[in-house]
Amino acid sequence: MIGATGGAAVSCDDVRPCISAGPGIEYDPATGVVTAHLSDDPGNNLVLGGDEGLFVPAAAGGAVTTGCGLSGDGTGAAPLRVATGTWPYPCDPATSGGVVVCGPDGVLRGEPRGQTSMRSYFEERMYPNVVVPPGFDEPGADFSTNVTNPDTCRSALLIVWREVDVDFNLPAGAGAGYGQDSDEMFYTRNAGSSLNTDVHVQTTKSFHNAALLGPGATVNIPLSVTFDRGSGGATYNRIQVNIRVLMISL
Repeated sequence: MIGATGGAAVSCDDVRPCISAGPGIEYDPATGVVTAHLSDDPGNNLVLGGDEGLFVPAAAGGAVTTGCGLSGDGTGAAPLRVATGTWPYPCDPATSGGVVVCGPDGVLRGEPRGQTSMRSYFEERMYPNVVVPPGFDEPGADFSTNVTNPDTCRSALLIVWREVDVDFNLPAGAGAGYGQDSDEMFYTRNAGSSLNTDVHVQTTKSFHNAALLGPGATVNIPLSVTFDRGSGGATYNRIQVNIRVLMISL
């Protein structure tokens, strides 16, 4: 019973209708028991301890248990942070360092890995003994191939090898040469007294594209076979070319 000054005694049943629950509070009007309301939201670590008091486990609200890649205990003196190594290079990490991001799967991801890839193009063309022209850098045949950067993240450096092989038929005293574009790569002359057939030497020229090939982009690699100093009835009957491209993502 609850005593009231200057009046009749008041029972608990009289008082209970005056009590109601509020934020953080639960109330059972049947028993008159008032308790803390513990949220069921995910991530809540507040529980009732063994002594029925409110309790937050140390690993959740106090000292934090860290795993690989994390340091600190979550306090002001030792905030939780990513564990890092020592930058061992003379360059500035602010301008030369990589980037780490949080992926859509919630996992930390580093920058995309560099890639290398090789593409090769070969073509052979046969001819009915075409006379080799007498000038320099005379037009012969044009070849080309397209290459695509398979890296969809990074630009690629292209290193190109262009190989040419031409078969000449050279009567006695005849001469002939071939080249790539305006660069004569091979010349030969028959100094004997009989016909030399299918005289050929395979030559290679390498270079790199001045501009990087953008992510996923395509470029055409041309190759023009030219002829030089044809004389004495020299002819050609076959041209073989190889275009090889090495792509290195940067």
